[in-house]
Amino acid sequence: MLVLTGQILAALAVLANAVVYGTDWSVALITRSVYRDHLDDATMTISAGWGHYYGDKRMPVFGAGGVITAVLALGFAIAAGQFGAAAAAGIALAALLTWLACYVLIAKPVNTAQTAAAQTGVIPANARALQAKWDSILNLRVALQTIALAGLLAALALF
Repeated sequence: MLVLTGQILAALAVLANAVVYGTDWSVALITRSVYRDHLDDATMTISAGWGHYYGDKRMPVFGAGGVITAVLALGFAIAAGQFGAAAAAGIALAALLTWLACYVLIAKPVNTAQTAAAQTGVIPANARALQAKWDSILNLRVALQTIALAGLLAALALF
């Protein structure tokens, strides 16, 4: 029963983190270029701000759910003596916690500033610098989510 529960938790962690992974990839592949190359500061900031407004309300269930289910999958792997699965889940968890730290320390303050700008219509003088700061960790976020999903999939396979 421990193995089956661990597999279910790992699968749920994959599904939750796949939402974040897909969102980060979409921004890296599409949105970043649109903002950088085709929108003026006001349009970019308002678009990003409203995106963050909704994203910051809707995405935490997936981010937190993915971390929580990864922790539980790790715990069940250890309890079941599935040390390969535990190692893979541990790697995934480390990547997710690093992703979360990047989000909280770098992206979230920008999200907050851009959301405020969208809600008030007051575009900050440093609008491009804010977006550049947010973009500066985007490739790292994608890489960390890739590592996390690979680790979770490996854990699922190794259970």
